[in-house]
Amino acid sequence: MAAAISRPARVDKPWGYELIWAHTDRYVGKILHIRKGESLSYQYHKVKDETAYLLHGAMELEIGDEKGRQTYRLKPGDCYRISSGTRHRMIAVEDCDVLETSTPELDDVVRLEDRYGRVKS
Repeated sequence: MAAAISRPARVDKPWGYELIWAHTDRYVGKILHIRKGESLSYQYHKVKDETAYLLHGAMELEIGDEKGRQTYRLKPGDCYRISSGTRHRMIAVEDCDVLETSTPELDDVVRLEDRYGRVKS
């Protein structure tokens, strides 16, 4: 069987962009490019399970629950698993690239806070 060469799909976001380099019915692979000073939503997923690996730059990973939040400083080579139901946010201290692997539920996002106005009431 011949190998298929393809290009990743770029999805522009207010904080940077995603490069979706793998998307099957079993998993998704992305690179998130987050610009310095920008952040993703404070969010959780009902089903989606993901792991983030910091390729380049520096970021803070905010993890929380109904009792409070804790912030971790990640440097290149650090990784963190975010299981379904875990509240989280990535904040770029420097321009950063994050390798994210996850289950395939791309639309499974419940935004709790968002500086770009994407929280649904």
